[in-house]
Formats: sequence, C-alpha cells, structure tokens
Amino acid sequence: MKEHPLILFLFFILHLPLIGQYRTKPLADNIKTLQVVIAGENQYALPLIDLNEMKQLTISFDELSHDLHNYYYMIEHCNADWTPSSVSPLEFANGFTTDIAVTDAQMSMNTTVNYTHYTLTIPNEDIQLKISGNYALSIYEDSNRDNKLAVVCFSIVDEKVAIDAQIRGNTDTDIRGKLQQLDFTVFTGNYKINNPLSELKIVVQQNGRYDNQVTNISPTYTAANKLSYINNKSLIFEGGNEYLSIDISSIYAYGEGVNNIRFYDPYYHAELFPDKLDAYANYIYYQEVNGKFVINIQEQEEDDIWADYLLVHFTLPTEKPFFDGHIYLIGGLNYNILNENVRMNYSSTLKAYEKTVLLKQGGYNYLYGFVKKGTTIASTQPIRNSHWETENEYAIYVYHRGFGDRYDKLIAVRVLKSGK
Repeated sequence: MKEHPLILFLFFILHLPLIGQYRTKPLADNIKTLQVVIAGENQYALPLIDLNEMKQLTISFDELSHDLHNYYYMIEHCNADWTPSSVSPLEFANGFTTDIAVTDAQMSMNTTVNYTHYTLTIPNEDIQLKISGNYALSIYEDSNRDNKLAVVCFSIVDEKVAIDAQIRGNTDTDIRGKLQQLDFTVFTGNYKINNPLSELKIVVQQNGRYDNQVTNISPTYTAANKLSYINNKSLIFEGGNEYLSIDISSIYAYGEGVNNIRFYDPYYHAELFPDKLDAYANYIYYQEVNGKFVINIQEQEEDDIWADYLLVHFTLPTEKPFFDGHIYLIGGLNYNILNENVRMNYSSTLKAYEKTVLLKQGGYNYLYGFVKKGTTIASTQPIRNSHWETENEYAIYVYHRGFGDRYDKLIAVRVLKSGK
C-alpha cells in the first residue's frame, strides 16, 4: 500500500532531534577536555548550584595550540528540554550575558601536545543569575556568536518541593535479574501547583546519560500535596554493569587497564588491555564513578597544564561483528554523547572492535554499549550482561511552569544511587 505523503512527513518530523537542544560538548576539533565542576567541592557532583546559595561553577577547556585566542562567552536560559527559553536576559541575570571575555589562560608545560588551558567561573562580577532553571554557556572567538566552539550546560535549583525515592531490583517485567525500577514521590507541601499533570515536567537520568534519559512521565497516583511515580514502566532501567576504568595519569608507571605506553611521533599512545565480550558475565562489584573522569598527572602538581594528551586505544575482541547494530564507548570521555567520536570499528584482520580516542592524562570510566539499528538506547547486555545489583547514579529533576509562566522553574533535584 502506498504511504500517504502527509503521514511520511509527520513521521519524519516526529523523529527529528529537537532543534536547538543544548548539550555540554565541544563544537570544534581543537577544543578538548571541557569540564564544569562546583568550585572547591566534589568534582564528580552534578553541574548544579542552589539559587539561594549561589556557589560558583568552574568551567575549563583546552585549545590545542599555544596561540592565545580572544575567547568570549554568552549565557542563555533554557527550558526543561534544553531549548532556549523565551525569558529575556534582563529577567534571568544581573550584569552582562554576552561577549564576556575569558581572561584566565595558561599554556601547557613540557607536553608533547601543545595546548592552552582556559578557565572561567560562574557567577562572577560580570554576571549574576536570578532565576532557577537550565542554563547554556556558549564559548566563541572574538565577537562571532554564531560560530560557537563549545557549549556547557548547568542548572540552578530553587528548592520548593521534596522528593523521596528508592531503587529496587524487582520489576513487573523482571524479578532480580537485569533491570532496576526507580520509584519516587514528590511532596509539594505548601507550594502551589494548580494542575500537576500539565504544570510539572520530570526528567530522570541514569549516570548522566542522554540515550536512556526519561521525560514526559505521568504520576501513577496523586493525592493532596503528593504525587507518586510508583511502578511506572517508564522508570525501568537496564542495570547494566559496573563501569570499566583506566588510569593514564603516568606515562612511566602503567595504571589500571593499561598494557603499555609508547611514543610514536607526535603522540604518546596508550594501548589498553583488550576487554572481554561476555553476554553472560556474572556480576562483580568494584568501585568506580559512574562514567565520570578526572584530570591528573602523577609526576606534577599542576594537573591542568602539565598533563599531556595521549591517543588511547580501546579493543574489544570478538570472532564476528554485530550486523544489526553498532558498539559505542559510553561515558564522560565523550560527554555521554553517542556519535562517531566513540563508535567502534570492526577489524576483520584482528577480529576485534577498535577505537582510538585522544584523552588528557587522568582517570576515566567507560562502558561498551550496543545500539541496535533503528533504536537510540544503548544496552550493555550483548557486551557484558546486565545486573540489578549494579551501582548506578540516578538524578531526578522536577520542573514547574504554572499557568501564565514563561519558563520552567527547577524546583527540586534528587540524586540517589542503586546497588546491592
């Protein structure tokens, strides 16, 4: 039967990615190691600050040369889905919101790969943020705002409601096998929400991943001052497996996961031990940080400018490739984005999947994820199985836009960890 043109057009539109949806990531090949952390605190924490405390976020990145550039940044307020909101700069900020100079720059020292390390903090004397929600900070050169080189996403919460949450291994589809069920309840207290079904937006992330992020969740039960999201099938996640770890903080003493390090002009190359493909692997706990990374070098104290860049070689042997999908590296090493930068290629000569990634010295977590053709969610099951016992970090974001409001307020965030 011939498809109607209108149906085909609607199908195409519905399957397009959101236009203008921001993600933390470099947008130019010469920009590397983009980071956003809470100044002076846990470097593994979410890029999230409280509106009433207004701690500072430190944002940093490397440009792969010793040429000093005139970098500037601008800040936009965003909706819950990370598209630009309609509020004006005067409404969300005091001070400047565009063409703010990045003035802190340091050249790398004694590295084979020359780079310049740039740092800025938010808020600062040039800009103070006034409302809660999501924010995107874009970096560009000179005054060319249309040519963005990197984007950093962070959030400001103004806590108005409370979240009680738990994670369990028993689900309606799986009893202590491969899945995890997230249950939570939002207690609104005296905070006024006229129509929770239409005014609230919930976003749930597992380990900061975007591919299996859950949105548009409806409560399974509502009562006075309480909304329950219990036994919701949308909140069943694959448990996966513990992240693998590598330590490339030294080129002399091989760290975890490193088989050898050799210099082939102009790069150091770190060859990792081949990982094992085992779809029936048993669960084994070991400590990791759920896909995050940290920059450090053993031989020096100033990690930011003394750490070198290495070409890191990942290998996953298997006699036959997967013909119905692709394998990706998952983790902060590519900002939890699944694209060509981390898509592995199969070598019929070596009978293995391979990928080489340029990384700054430090420690990294990663997973192998299989994305079946026609889907967008990565699964660990064909690679290293999935287990309900796996320790994962879940973040629940609650946004509110009341009748007549023009933006999504972030009124609560809850972070919790699963695990046996």
